[in-house]
Amino acid sequence: MIRQLLKRNRRQILIDVNTQRDFLLADGSACIRNHRRVLANIRRMMAWARRNNISIISTCEVYPNGNGASAMGYCLDGTEGQKKIPYTLVSNRANFPADGNTDLPVDLLARYRQIVLHKRCMDPFDEPRIERLLSEVRADEFILIGADLEGSIEAMALGLLQRGRHVKVVIDAVGSYNTRRARLALRKIEAKGARSVETKKLAGNSHLRQVRICGCRSCRTARTKMTDKSNGENWN
Repeated sequence: MIRQLLKRNRRQILIDVNTQRDFLLADGSACIRNHRRVLANIRRMMAWARRNNISIISTCEVYPNGNGASAMGYCLDGTEGQKKIPYTLVSNRANFPADGNTDLPVDLLARYRQIVLHKRCMDPFDEPRIERLLSEVRADEFILIGADLEGSIEAMALGLLQRGRHVKVVIDAVGSYNTRRARLALRKIEAKGARSVETKKLAGNSHLRQVRICGCRSCRTARTKMTDKSNGENWN
């Protein structure tokens, strides 16, 4: 057992699922459909976690590159697309590869604010190290953000619920590819006991709309509007 993880309950843990460039940027190899809104709210949720000293467990998909011969077209090891969005990382963190092992330090969450675990599959519970950590760590509530709702988010939520955990899904901070499938996935995990909340319920109201990472037209337009608004407020 991971003794340190069993010493005391943490009130909340933020679970950050696949907040990587390939999933969340317009030029990524597997970008979700609602990336601008999701990115802005992910940024707010990460700031909320830092401000409230909430532990963060992050999962990232990483597939072998195979010198361009990989069967997967995204999140290839060593590529820019596999990297996490910068503001989803904190400086005091530990990284663990997807290598089939279950070893973890005894005082893991006492020493690090963020644990980043790689996985080679959609379902995080198929990775032995992730399965062990999420099965043994104690918390009153697990809060989910990231991508994608009808894939890794659904698998994460169901896995936690099956282990008797309390789960919240921040519905405007999770991305999807298909609206219908995403709605079905949300209904399924809600039927199992998960709760849905919006970012403002946890992080409060904000005028933040800039994602400061994506250069697509939608994100640039939002940035321009916010700049114009700020300039106008400064003149008044």
